[in-house]
Amino acid sequence: MFFFRKNQDAQEQATEYATRKDFQTIFTEDMAGLHLLAYLLTADPEKSERCFVAGLEDSLHDNAVFRQWARSWSKRAMIKNAIKAIAPEPGVSGPQDETGGEWTRNPQKDALIGAVTRLAPFERFVFVMAVLEGYSVHECSVLLGYPINEVVAAKSRALQCLGPLSATPSLPRRAASWMSFLAPTELA
Repeated sequence: MFFFRKNQDAQEQATEYATRKDFQTIFTEDMAGLHLLAYLLTADPEKSERCFVAGLEDSLHDNAVFRQWARSWSKRAMIKNAIKAIAPEPGVSGPQDETGGEWTRNPQKDALIGAVTRLAPFERFVFVMAVLEGYSVHECSVLLGYPINEVVAAKSRALQCLGPLSATPSLPRRAASWMSFLAPTELA
């Protein structure tokens, strides 16, 4: 009886963890959103494509991630790969993209993407991670490897630069909040 219970517990636990197939499904379903996330972080189509592929590879490598965390883990893998690719630093500006990249779908989103990609790299990373993805300032600090006060200052500068969507003259008043710009989808 003990063996049966132990085997049953192992099977139940195994079904709680995300499988390669779960991650493949996530990357298929969220391809556009994950590409956009990588692009917003890197502001470079080629680097964002490399981050996307590396994030998929990282996700497929038998990670012990609970199934309900798999979607957020995939985004975190994308963020970590973008950090490696760009190595954002406080006070360092980088190339700015005026076009909005290849993942844009409409003029409103083009304006939003263009505004984000024109931020300095460190401010852009902090903005995307903290505001769009909902990471805490502490989590951003740990992932980026900079003190919390640098992250807080960068977030403040980014928000000051971008302002609320409704105050952006090139966008319609009915525009959604920055928080809903990259709204996550539910894992099926």
